[in-house]
Amino acid sequence: MNNTKGPIGQFMERHFLHFNAASLMDAAKGYEAHLANGGKMMITLAGAMSTAELGISLAEMIRKDKVAIISCTGANIEEDIMNLVAHSHYKRIPHYRDLSPRDEGQLLQQHYNRVTDTCIPEEEAFRRIQKHLFEIWRKADQSGERYFPHEYMYALINNGVLLPYYEINPDHSWVVAAAEKNLPIVVPGWEDSTMGNIFASYVMKAELDVQIVKNGIEYMIYLADWFRENSAEAEMGFFQIGGGIAGDFPICVVPMLYQDMKMEYIHCWSYFCQISDAVTSYGSYSGASPNEKITWGKLDLNTHKYTIESDATIVAPLVFAWVLQQ
Repeated sequence: MNNTKGPIGQFMERHFLHFNAASLMDAAKGYEAHLANGGKMMITLAGAMSTAELGISLAEMIRKDKVAIISCTGANIEEDIMNLVAHSHYKRIPHYRDLSPRDEGQLLQQHYNRVTDTCIPEEEAFRRIQKHLFEIWRKADQSGERYFPHEYMYALINNGVLLPYYEINPDHSWVVAAAEKNLPIVVPGWEDSTMGNIFASYVMKAELDVQIVKNGIEYMIYLADWFRENSAEAEMGFFQIGGGIAGDFPICVVPMLYQDMKMEYIHCWSYFCQISDAVTSYGSYSGASPNEKITWGKLDLNTHKYTIESDATIVAPLVFAWVLQQ
């Protein structure tokens, strides 16, 4: 038994011996070894991980320097903040499988947006964020400045305007932890988030200039510069939670640099783990095995590869607990 681990780690080491449990342990130990060897780790967030309150464990990973950069959907960055300021208004529906279309319509009329068993309080959450975010956008518009979507969210956190609305311990918000460290983030496809939709509406009403928000191509350039600088001094790891654009976008940076930019000596990801239950036989990119990624130039033969086919809301906090010595 590993006596350096806390009770969670000791339980995992004792009981997680086979199948996906063993894969989880292999990936967690690989993550730990990667960092111990001086490596840096990217974490990608797809799905509704923030609504599932992954911030409780992810924020600690950020504070303890176990994460070097994050790629996430626009929904994940905004929903962490929504939970921060409107947590008491969320509604959990454990019997969600029994809801009828009429039941769903009633939730809509009550201004609830349902994500599986959790209803986000649209009116409460957006009301507490939107007016302050608009002011940040408006100031950038007036001064002719341009920023990435995550930088506007950092400004929203760092200027303190949301402090009176906090309804949870801010230590449980991964965006707060990231803002405090100015952690690099890429948010591909931000346009399909709620705040992206709201921003588009202001542009359509001629209240804001679309150019004040940097776009996805600029995010790729930002990521490429970050990757080149950091991979020159450390091996890079890729910990993918779910699939989709949050993972597919950043993993392309390596083949882009050496295939399209014709750069030599670009180091590939040395660690790769994906938590997914996607079915590859349906033509899934998100569930593609690590070996398939070799054919795309995204991973190489020497990458330490792990796949955990399970529920990320269960698996990710356990991996984080292991890395945090809990």
